[in-house]
Amino acid sequence: MKIIIAGAGEVGFHLAKLLSYESQEITLIDTNKDSLTYADNHLDIKVIKGDATSIAILKEAKIETSDLLIAVTSSETTNITVCVLSKQLGANRTIARISNTELITHKDELGFTKLGIDELISPESLAASEIELLLNQSAFNDSYEFEGGALTMVSLSLSRTALFVGKTVKEAAKIFPEIHFVPIAIQRFGTQYTIIPRGDTQFKEGDNVVFITSEGGGQELCTLTGKINTEIRNVMILGGSKIGYKTARDLSKVYSNIKLIEKDKERAFDLADELSDVLVINGDGRNVDLLDEENLTEMDAFIAVTGNSETNIMSCLVAKSKGVRKTIALVENMDYFELSHSIGIDTLINKKLLAANNIFRYIRKGEVIAMTRLNNMNAELLEFQVKPTSKICNKLIKDVDFPRSAIIGGVIRNGNGHTALGDFKISVADKVVVCCLPRSIKQVEKLFL
Repeated sequence: MKIIIAGAGEVGFHLAKLLSYESQEITLIDTNKDSLTYADNHLDIKVIKGDATSIAILKEAKIETSDLLIAVTSSETTNITVCVLSKQLGANRTIARISNTELITHKDELGFTKLGIDELISPESLAASEIELLLNQSAFNDSYEFEGGALTMVSLSLSRTALFVGKTVKEAAKIFPEIHFVPIAIQRFGTQYTIIPRGDTQFKEGDNVVFITSEGGGQELCTLTGKINTEIRNVMILGGSKIGYKTARDLSKVYSNIKLIEKDKERAFDLADELSDVLVINGDGRNVDLLDEENLTEMDAFIAVTGNSETNIMSCLVAKSKGVRKTIALVENMDYFELSHSIGIDTLINKKLLAANNIFRYIRKGEVIAMTRLNNMNAELLEFQVKPTSKICNKLIKDVDFPRSAIIGGVIRNGNGHTALGDFKISVADKVVVCCLPRSIKQVEKLFL
């Protein structure tokens, strides 16, 4: 695919990096010479210095032959303008990054597709939604919903007391035949290797295991692994950033006791005016005495979303040491993901990764409805729509020539989720959730064309 990215900031560079690994033809546009020089030296892409709202610059990037234009500059006005111009100049598809989530809410009403913008994404809104989902699934380290929860991906680390530790997948299935979950990926403790489990794969203590669950599967997992899905009532949020504001606003509609700590006095007063159901505290969240004064030990969850990754990590570790069951930290450095479980934080989230996941489904072949990359794992989770022409259509799963490094986690049919096994027959219009390692993606895509 020929892809043009406007904006070489953190999201744009990360997207260019991921896409260049896949041998996509990438052109990166930005006005900042230093950002482009770094990208040019580190990635196999073409860079153009200039304003992406310039028609001359877009034509230099050969916008008329592009498959996808992604505008992810820091200015949503610029992004919208670039997308409108690009569509008029011949771009096949356009995606704009925005910060005003009202635009997403009223997307159809405002007719953005008629203007030439096919998709709007907000990294901040995606992060806030991710946090809310993680609190709903508080027993798990990571979570992702397909079709409003018809199927849910969850991950957890297996303790010694988990009832299926020491057993193979096949043995566990015989002992617990009526369960509503299937394992789709395993990372052994202390390694960086991702295993796609088969019948003879053994569960071991310390494994970080990703499961697909249908209705009731999450509770079954908690029972069998000894995890507790704590009811969240009291939440403390550190940082009044856009993510902090959106998270506090959304959570205050669900939970009764939300506290938000913001260091900047003026920002704290603005937040207090806007968030009537949230207790806003002006103070430095790195101050342990302040956290104690605000009853940190009584919190069910602690969420750190300041602009400083190290502050977020350290404050979450303090919260964990005070007995807070669920801790979530926003980080910018992708390398920190590998450290999250070993240092004791439940979940790390990253805006770049969330935005990239949201955009990546437009790059994949076949009818990809949703996609996410597994944290800490070298694997992707994709939701495909089965077409009449798909090779997988009208076949039993066990009869499909599926690569060993991929697995079907579940099937959504008529809005209902199924953790499908070998005897399940795939039908047209089914939505199939597949977990696969990078080397098998192209082979899997061909099954759904």
